[in-house]
Amino acid sequence: MAEEGEEGRPGVGRVEAFSDGVVAIIVTIMVLELHPPVAEGMDRLWTLWPVFLAYVLSYAYVAIYWVNHHRLFGHATRVTNGLIWWNMLLLFTLSLVPFSTSYLGEHHFSREATWVYLATMLFPAIAYTFLQRVIRVTGRQGEAAETYHRQTIRKAIVATLIYIAGALLTFVSPWFGVAAAALVAVLWFLPYGPLDRLFAR
Repeated sequence: MAEEGEEGRPGVGRVEAFSDGVVAIIVTIMVLELHPPVAEGMDRLWTLWPVFLAYVLSYAYVAIYWVNHHRLFGHATRVTNGLIWWNMLLLFTLSLVPFSTSYLGEHHFSREATWVYLATMLFPAIAYTFLQRVIRVTGRQGEAAETYHRQTIRKAIVATLIYIAGALLTFVSPWFGVAAAALVAVLWFLPYGPLDRLFAR
């Protein structure tokens, strides 16, 4: 039986490949929740806009997590118990996204559904933060790696604050919560935006 950390980069690749498979299943489940209306007509199709909007937002989220997960694992050099279990927790929290997406769309962005959705988005953010902390300690070292970790962790903190603000603003209107979720998606989607330049300084 191999000791912790002996697997090196090949072991990291196995963990990443497993994660890719889980993410692919999550995306598949989400798209299977898009049920077309039985009756014909654009008016019937238009009634599905809440479900489709929730799907688009969640797809963007899962895609962002996949991209950042790939970049983060580029800094991992060995497999540790912390890496394995925090990665598993991240995948578990992401597996909840199809449920909250369906719930949000089917209940037409109600206040309660928006709270559930924001909570589901916050859980992966927390798990990802701890996973990154493990890789920051056990992975590649150096100025480039430290700059990457420092900037992404700061961005994660800002995203968490936006989630919390969105949850509070949902008391006013659920659309504020949805807008907060969309803002976080834009924050991570932009490869190099004003916030990144602020962090660089």
